[in-house]
Amino acid sequence: MKHRIFIAINFPEDIKKRLEDYQGKWPDLPIRWTKKENLHITLVFLGYLTDDELLEICKITKEVASRNQPFSINLNKIYYGPPRKMPPRMVWVQGEKSKEFILLKDDLEKSLLEKFTQYRPALLEKSGAGAGRAFSSHITLGRIKAWEFRQIEPEERPLVDEEINLIFEVNSIEVMESKLKRGGAEYSILESCSLKS
Repeated sequence: MKHRIFIAINFPEDIKKRLEDYQGKWPDLPIRWTKKENLHITLVFLGYLTDDELLEICKITKEVASRNQPFSINLNKIYYGPPRKMPPRMVWVQGEKSKEFILLKDDLEKSLLEKFTQYRPALLEKSGAGAGRAFSSHITLGRIKAWEFRQIEPEERPLVDEEINLIFEVNSIEVMESKLKRGGAEYSILESCSLKS
């Protein structure tokens, strides 16, 4: 059996609730908002894995987590993404650049690449830090319905440019499974890996 796998940072319940509250600020925006329980930061997307590959991924993720210190993430802005893309495809929440975040992501990618060379193109494509530029964490708050968005006159389009200040501590990273269903993706945690205590 194949599993659709990614490795992520999940949010405390209060942060998810605050982000969900922001979704209500733009009632006229043609968008499919991300369900509160699905809000997360993807570190690495791995695609479909066998049971054996998944066991190996869990082992590597635990080892990486045990080498990296806990750290804080500050979510500081909500805006259209990707930048300069018109019409925009998403509404993003941006997190400030963090040295610990980049070290964790780099360590995870390098460790996975050493073991799973078949993921090299996908990992390098997804990698921010590995591609020689600082990684800025972002969360997909919602996906814009492009056709409907184009029907709105440019000057009438809602302005999405909100400064926020949500800070939380990251103490673990999770190996997650994504099941694609009619109502959208459903995520479940398969393995929670604590950062260095």
